[in-house]
Amino acid sequence: MMRDTLLLLLALPLGAQQQLTLRDAITQAVSGHPALLAGAARIDAAQGLRLQASLSPNPRLYIQTENLGPGSNNTPLSFNRDIEQFVYGSRVFETAGKRARRMDVASAGIRTSELEREALALQIATRVAGAYWNAAGAERVRNLLERSLETYERIVQYHQDRVREGAAAEADLIRVQLEHDRVSLAAANAAVEASRARLTLFREMGMPADSGALLTEALEVLPAFEPSDTAVAVANRPEVRLGRQAVEEARARVRLQRSSAVPDPEILFGYKRTAGLNTVLGGVQIALPFGNRNQGQIAAAEAELRAAQAATVAAENSARADIEIAAREWRALQAQISGPFRSLRERAEETARIAQAAYREGGADLLRLLDAERTRLEVEILYSQSLAAFQRSVVNLRAALGMMP
Repeated sequence: MMRDTLLLLLALPLGAQQQLTLRDAITQAVSGHPALLAGAARIDAAQGLRLQASLSPNPRLYIQTENLGPGSNNTPLSFNRDIEQFVYGSRVFETAGKRARRMDVASAGIRTSELEREALALQIATRVAGAYWNAAGAERVRNLLERSLETYERIVQYHQDRVREGAAAEADLIRVQLEHDRVSLAAANAAVEASRARLTLFREMGMPADSGALLTEALEVLPAFEPSDTAVAVANRPEVRLGRQAVEEARARVRLQRSSAVPDPEILFGYKRTAGLNTVLGGVQIALPFGNRNQGQIAAAEAELRAAQAATVAAENSARADIEIAAREWRALQAQISGPFRSLRERAEETARIAQAAYREGGADLLRLLDAERTRLEVEILYSQSLAAFQRSVVNLRAALGMMP
């Protein structure tokens, strides 16, 4: 009777109930994350710079009076005869398409800001998804250990009662208490890890603290996913797209600096009054590019273009390596879960079943039974951790392919 009751206590199901979907977590993160709001503000700033770049130079108005003075003793100053008055305006006319070149650079800046925000959104979604599965796995491990601890607490109480009745050896009680204490320490550590994982999740979501929501995604639901073509994936990677956009922006800056080497004429036209005569004033001012032909700015812009091209090649190579690494990890974990783990769990369950049967028949002692149950629990914990690792590998692979989780 005692053995049957013990086996019933050990065989109680282990499980946990959870809440909050992965999609909800990602949606909350990308819709209100402070970093993405800052990215949207940077796009607005870039649009303001484009507006400014589209404006032409303002005309200038000159009002000038010359020959003011006290006059001489013999000839007093006559305002109509001696004072010269000028009222004229000037306008700089941009040449070599400078306005269009400025707008090209500003438009490239807007696109760069947009791509940076897209890349940031993907990074945040990837971090949230990885943190979600990490938290889900940690909570599952914690729940497994807490449920097991509850079972051992009942077993300890049962053996204490039996020892007081003189129906069980005190050595068996000590063994059960030792196992209880071991599971208790493991459960406490798992609770700390689960709490840390939850806080990390909500931090990645841009929330100031744990909202108290529970997680609902099942670790066992393995997504059907096939990696896309590597060349297409590399082109979709945010850093590669940003690198190529940086090249386009650098080319636009080179064109702008080259156009800036062409002088802009300034046309003057207005009114002049001299010695009582009203006349028309006109003229042209233009900088002579004898020494400064914007050589330094052109050289710097061309160097930035070469740097952007080299950085893009490096980003493409890194993206290919990231895809290969993520794909290998995904395939390895997929093979483990669908292959070795299945047989490992079956053998652990079979070992526990045999130990239970032997204990029921008096053919095995309590220590062997507890050892079999411990092995089964460890295999379940390892399986849960591997499931969480596989889910994270899917997230990492999708990120490597430039896809949202």
